[in-house]
Amino acid sequence: MGSRYERLTTPLVRHDGELREATWDEAIQRAADGFAATDASAIGMFSCSKATNEMNYLAQKFARTVLHTNNVDSCNRT
Repeated sequence: MGSRYERLTTPLVRHDGELREATWDEAIQRAADGFAATDASAIGMFSCSKATNEMNYLAQKFARTVLHTNNVDSCNRT
């Protein structure tokens, strides 16, 4: 019994209000442009408390150095 939804194999981007297929390079560039146009204080990152310390370290390091935000939460309170 198959799912009624099919898995996406190519990225989709919105153009003039409609989704269209794009190359991976175009999709990644659009995402990067979107992050670059956003104020860093509006970006946050969640990491999983079940992840290893090393994974959480890499997640916060990525958020701080690449996304330029200190808004990082690893949900360790739960």
